[in-house]
Amino acid sequence: MNKNFKLILGGIYLLCLGILLFILFSYLDMKDLTNYSFIRDKGQLLINFKNENFFGFTILFIIASVVWVLLLGFGSPIAILAGFIFGKWYGTFFSVLSFTIGSSLLYLLARYYLESFITKILSKTIHKYKNLFNKNEFLYFMIFRLTGGAGIPFAIQNVLPVLFNMKIKNYIYATFLGLVPTVFVINSLGEGIENLIESNENIGYKNIITDPGIYIPLIGFLIILIISYFIKKKIFEK
Repeated sequence: MNKNFKLILGGIYLLCLGILLFILFSYLDMKDLTNYSFIRDKGQLLINFKNENFFGFTILFIIASVVWVLLLGFGSPIAILAGFIFGKWYGTFFSVLSFTIGSSLLYLLARYYLESFITKILSKTIHKYKNLFNKNEFLYFMIFRLTGGAGIPFAIQNVLPVLFNMKIKNYIYATFLGLVPTVFVINSLGEGIENLIESNENIGYKNIITDPGIYIPLIGFLIILIISYFIKKKIFEK
């Protein structure tokens, strides 16, 4: 790949990142995210659009999610939104598929552009992880994903394998399989929120804490955190 194309590709990435940040800060009021009427109305709008054109909406959702992950976005909001719109089964599949594609593209981009920078910044911090991954990169990276990346932010998790030049095939499989349990729980929470909103004109704390669609996924998430903690202590901190 010649140098000019490399510069163009990098410029496009930075431009897209800038546009995303501009949209987020210009058009999204954080107060809306706690406004019940806003969430109910916009959520119903998305669900109606999905019901009218399931295939087209699904493709659009996957593309938007891939771009979101590629531009260093957090995974949890997308997973909750997918559960809200598609339900926990379809939502889990579409979320994990999107996260896997987006993460893999980000990994390739980071390996091509930022390998020396990432190595300089992170090699000392995760030296012990590097030794593990070199033993069996697929197994340990899948466990790493299962444990929520040992507490490391999602965007950084996606580029860490640059340090040990992980094979893209192993990266894709380990990411897909490793994300399923946590994403399923988060999607279930999103589905619970949608059901709660659909069946109530107003929501109070009592509705939230007594609704099984909310507290069961939260218990499941807590169980995953506890299991992840012991796996992390056993494998990544030994």
